[in-house]
Amino acid sequence: VQLQASGGGLVQPGGSLRLSCAASGFTLDYYGIGWFRQAPGKEREWVSCISSSDGNTYYEDSVKGRFTISRDNAKNTVYLQMNSLKPEDTAVYYCAAGVCSSWRYDYRYWGQGTLVTVSS
Repeated sequence: VQLQASGGGLVQPGGSLRLSCAASGFTLDYYGIGWFRQAPGKEREWVSCISSSDGNTYYEDSVKGRFTISRDNAKNTVYLQMNSLKPEDTAVYYCAAGVCSSWRYDYRYWGQGTLVTVSS
């Protein structure tokens, strides 16, 4: 059972990135999928999640209108499209599978993280 987060990189302010979270060994559509991020010296914080049952999506206030979470069940992958990126979005981004929630302990499986750096 493994989650693989990818798609991070260096981007200028105002730019875009799409993160992917691919699962192996289990089926993602049975789980709520969340994205969290952790900036240097800060606590890990919830960013977004998508529920398993109805596909409803939820966002932390600072990313609403800029980030979009989606899932492709055929590819067993969840995406986080990030637009209008800001320097304060710089962090390691983690995906997790469990119950769609802002509470990290609702998630059973975690990916290894992918670094997003927003800088000019």
